Amino acid sequence: VSPQVSDAQSTVSVEFTPTIPHCSMATLIGLSIKVKLLRSLPERFKLDVHITPGTHASEHAVNKQLADKERVAAALENSHLLEVVNQCLSARS
Repeated sequence: VSPQVSDAQSTVSVEFTPTIPHCSMATLIGLSIKVKLLRSLPERFKLDVHITPGTHASEHAVNKQLADKERVAAALENSHLLEVVNQCLSARS
C-alpha cells in the first residue's frame, strides 16, 4: 500500500498491489481501504484508491468501480457486502 496525502489540496491517494495478478478479492480490498478512509478522514478529503499499474489483470475495471461514487454507495447499501467489509476492517484478536 502506497498512500499520498495532500492536506492543502484535501486529497488522499492510495495505491495497493494485489497478491497475484488474478486476485479475485482486489475489488473487496480496494473497497475496504476506501471505507476505512471514509470513516477515518474528514469529509473534505477527496479519496482515490486504485491498483498499482500493471499488477492486476482487471486493473482498469477494478479502478473504474472504486472511482465511481454511485457504485461504492450502492455496494455499501448491500447489507451482506457491508458486513464483509466490516469483517475485513475489524481488529483481530
